Amino acid sequence: MTGKIRLTRRVGFSAGHRYWRDDRSEAQNRALFGRWVSLYNHGHNYVLDVSAEGAVDRSNGMVVNIKTIDDELRHEIVEKFEGKSINDEIEGFKTKTPTLENIVHHIRCSLGDQVAGADLVGLRLEETPGFWVEIERKNNWKMTLTRTYEFSASHRLHAPHLPEEENERLFGKCGNPAGHGHNYVLEVTVSGKTDPETGMMADLMAVDAAVSQLVVDRYDHKNFNEDLPEFKGKITTTETVVQQIWDTLSGHLPAKLERVRLFETPKSSFEVSAE
Repeated sequence: MTGKIRLTRRVGFSAGHRYWRDDRSEAQNRALFGRWVSLYNHGHNYVLDVSAEGAVDRSNGMVVNIKTIDDELRHEIVEKFEGKSINDEIEGFKTKTPTLENIVHHIRCSLGDQVAGADLVGLRLEETPGFWVEIERKNNWKMTLTRTYEFSASHRLHAPHLPEEENERLFGKCGNPAGHGHNYVLEVTVSGKTDPETGMMADLMAVDAAVSQLVVDRYDHKNFNEDLPEFKGKITTTETVVQQIWDTLSGHLPAKLERVRLFETPKSSFEVSAE
């Protein structure tokens, strides 16, 4: 039986925005947005991934013609946002803060249930390479927010309860007694309700502060085996490290922790999720 195929198409647009609501006083704006508040715009090169799903048309072998989906996304999204001040030129944002959360909701409403004749099933909107939001139809359009962080740390993969021959077979050069290091990239994904006043589901400064204090500042330029008591007696694979990060952050963020993904190298990542 032939199932449905999911395809994802990426488009981009450059637009400016500001964290300032004209229907609020200066004091109210400063209370709402803190360090982010400004009367003046700043800009981003937004990256939008649009995912659609459908059956393959046997006459052409496609779910949807890429040219058709490009035309629709250009007309419905790119042309409306490209080179614009979102606060001033996009309908609905004069009294609604143009956060990623609000912008991706606006895009979903603009596209409706289908894109180019296929079912719209997901959106991912990136403001910077280290900050994006996602929504998925299968989760009733639940929204998640992801931030990325980096730290450098070293470790040695060694199981003291195993003979040296077995350690050598399992870990090879990663068992070097002097250890070895990685530039780790950490993705932390949270969810929550979007505050109608700020347009944000979480205080990013609070998220950053918690992740930095609990993980990044503690782990950076440390040896997992020697410097961090939570890894004492453990084999410090990235699987072990990512599980420890999940356990450490869970319940200590200003939003629900949904996923932790840790890249040991660009080729290898490991994740723990609430699912």
